[in-house]
Amino acid sequence: MTTLARKLRLVDYFVLAFGVMVGTAWLVVMDDILQRGGPLGALLGFTGGALMLLPIGYVYGQLIKEIPDSAGEAAYVARFFPPPVSFAVGWSGFLGYWLTCPFEALAAGRISGYLFPALNTMELYRLGGYPVYLPHVLLGLAITVGLTWLNYRGIQASARLAKTTTFTFLSLVIVFALAGVKHGHAANLRPLFSHSPLLSVLLVWQLVPWLISGFESVGKYAEEASPEFKSRGFSDAVMLTILAGLVFFLVVISAVSYVAPWQSLKGNQQFPTAVAFERALHAQWIVVLILGSALVALLQAFNANIVASSRLLYAMARRNLLTPRVSYVHPIRQTPSTAILLVGIGTILTIFLGEAGLVPILELGAVTSAVAWMAACISYYCMKPARLGRAAAIFGLMVTSLMVLVKVVPLIPGHFSRYEWIACAIWGLLGVVVWASRKREPDIPGQVVVADSAS
Repeated sequence: MTTLARKLRLVDYFVLAFGVMVGTAWLVVMDDILQRGGPLGALLGFTGGALMLLPIGYVYGQLIKEIPDSAGEAAYVARFFPPPVSFAVGWSGFLGYWLTCPFEALAAGRISGYLFPALNTMELYRLGGYPVYLPHVLLGLAITVGLTWLNYRGIQASARLAKTTTFTFLSLVIVFALAGVKHGHAANLRPLFSHSPLLSVLLVWQLVPWLISGFESVGKYAEEASPEFKSRGFSDAVMLTILAGLVFFLVVISAVSYVAPWQSLKGNQQFPTAVAFERALHAQWIVVLILGSALVALLQAFNANIVASSRLLYAMARRNLLTPRVSYVHPIRQTPSTAILLVGIGTILTIFLGEAGLVPILELGAVTSAVAWMAACISYYCMKPARLGRAAAIFGLMVTSLMVLVKVVPLIPGHFSRYEWIACAIWGLLGVVVWASRKREPDIPGQVVVADSAS
């Protein structure tokens, strides 16, 4: 039986998880973050949200150590609940990872079109008021094919790209943040809140599950750990990713708020972050630097989410939650090649929906992350851990329940619109079709087999 290669070390786990967490969303939605909370409201919302995730990160560290299965939450839930529940949890989690791929593919066209306006030509059609340009589509297709092939080649190739893009991106962020400090003014930070302090923090806090999700993806690569990798390293990677994500967003929010009045960031501007820096510095080079860093982040996120989503599909198929053909492992590359190709093909098809098809599903992504974290906390509590573990699981369950409620209860500001509910229904119906089409075999128990490093 061909199994996945064991090549990953601590730094690989960190860069892949950080890649899942940080793509181009920080550039695209910065105006929304500040309009929701104002500078201080945004900082407090992110800080509170990230600190509340630390107990959940602890739970994941223990679960991954105990159940090193690429199915992640689907595997944890399978110990205590029937297969349909395991499938539902895995299917909702898959949406969060896979959806990032077409989002980043489309973002490549938007960013490149901003730098090179000639690319914003040859409009093919419009969906929901958003134009779909041929050069944007071609660029997204080229990146998708290239990264799909890279992942097909092997986990080492994916990890090398992740390390290169992550550390390059962080270096570029430091450069433009320092430029903002030099040219900004403290007066730009006022007013500190966009609404009342509590409401401002709450509205930003709602975004945290989407913008700081990704730490849990460490479990999706658990079967590919190097033989020298110590199991406690899983917890280290999870915690490091949460803290790094928090620091990143605090730095970017502070830099953008300091460099220009946050009220001037308008949603009708394509990249308000770049516009704010350009106005403060009166220079084009800062725009090129910021959008260049966004392109690096785009590759980082796209690559990492292909890895995470393909491993989740592969492991679910191995458990007979999907058709077993998806669990095929390439005998030479030692990659889940069929799952990787499915992720690539699905991304290519979704690119043609344009931004209009993705906007409502992106809101859904925040809830799917919270649902996955909730399932992990429930599973860990069912394992009857020691007092500290039980407290972390209970706290995590309370936090994730609140994260779901603030999006689905109509009375709470920022709740789902009808478009998000439609997207939820479509994804659920597609899941029913996928579940019904699986091969009728006895459910496979949760054993995990990993490759010998010499194979």
